[in-house]
Amino acid sequence: MLKGKKILLGITGSIAAYKSILLVRLLIKAGAEVKVVITPAARDFVSPLVLSTLSGNKVLADIFSEDSWANHVMLGRWADVMVIAPASCNSIAKMANGQCDNLLQAVYLSATCPVVVAPAMDEDMWHHPSTKQNIAKLVSFGNKVMDVEKGELASGLIGEGRMPEPEQILSYIEHFFFRGDALKGKKVLITAGPTQELIDPVRFISNHSSGKMGYALAEAFYMHGADVHVVTGPVNLPHSNNGIRFSKVVSANEMYNAAVDAFKDADIAVMSAAVADYTPAEVAEEKIKKNDGELVIRLLKTKDILKSLGQLKKPGQLLVGFALETNNERENALQKLNSKNADLIVLNSLRDTNAGFGYDTNNVTVFDKEGNVFESGLVSKQQVAEDIVNIIIKKLYDKA
Repeated sequence: MLKGKKILLGITGSIAAYKSILLVRLLIKAGAEVKVVITPAARDFVSPLVLSTLSGNKVLADIFSEDSWANHVMLGRWADVMVIAPASCNSIAKMANGQCDNLLQAVYLSATCPVVVAPAMDEDMWHHPSTKQNIAKLVSFGNKVMDVEKGELASGLIGEGRMPEPEQILSYIEHFFFRGDALKGKKVLITAGPTQELIDPVRFISNHSSGKMGYALAEAFYMHGADVHVVTGPVNLPHSNNGIRFSKVVSANEMYNAAVDAFKDADIAVMSAAVADYTPAEVAEEKIKKNDGELVIRLLKTKDILKSLGQLKKPGQLLVGFALETNNERENALQKLNSKNADLIVLNSLRDTNAGFGYDTNNVTVFDKEGNVFESGLVSKQQVAEDIVNIIIKKLYDKA
């Protein structure tokens, strides 16, 4: 959603300025064009050379240099959004009171684009009445001011005042300024990740699913305006988007119950989780000790979530399943499409290089009941998610 967007990043004199390096990298990776303006004090905390290398643009710090003048008016008009991160206590006070003693302040005061402020300071400074008053002024001017985080501060204290993490700032920008509305009002249920089926208190049966595809789908649906609920198995992925609801489960039965319950209110359901097909009939209360004999574990079939939702599906609901296959891929995927009463099936093949479990890329084929076929080719999972969401949007509008 940031592809082609123009982001003007302002960096002030704060120890948190090192985080701005990662923020520039994330913005560029998301497809944005980034220009950076820093205060003179920021030079002590972050290298202009690093920022210019990452952004691909010269970093501006002075209104006047040896042979040129930085046009602060045009900078403020060039950007789609201006982000000041970190915004120090001193810079916030200047912004609130209209002071203009450096290039960044001049750009801020002449900016016609929306402005996002990410404060960073020590806790006592953050809670000081003058800072609160200055923050209130910035909000009254129409600026968006992000909440500070709580944690370890540069002073060594633990408290409020930390600048939000770069991933949070990126998500905030997307949410407030570039979120679409094609799926506004639609409720989307997504299952993601693996399940774990306990054998004893320390062992379980599972698979290699990372949850990356499901999480990418959640972001894509959210950025098109949907209300997204993710039922996720055990994964090691951050929940960086506070606008998405996450419900954590462990076993296939827990995922079944959560998905069936959430499906009642869903307009769209995407079952991308790798759910265990079998679970141990009995779970040992104590750790099973190794002995000289064989260990036989009796397995019971788990409930089929996609099939159950297909049976519960009401007119107007759209159900999407995933099929991970190793042989007869298309035949098995199409059989699943018809037998589970799904509207779309997304085929993953473990034969494809650099696709599937654990990878950041994927290669899928999407089938629908009308006989249409879409092949993604090997692209990022974010791009696959965007393609799937666009297919769903088209299908919804075609039905309308």
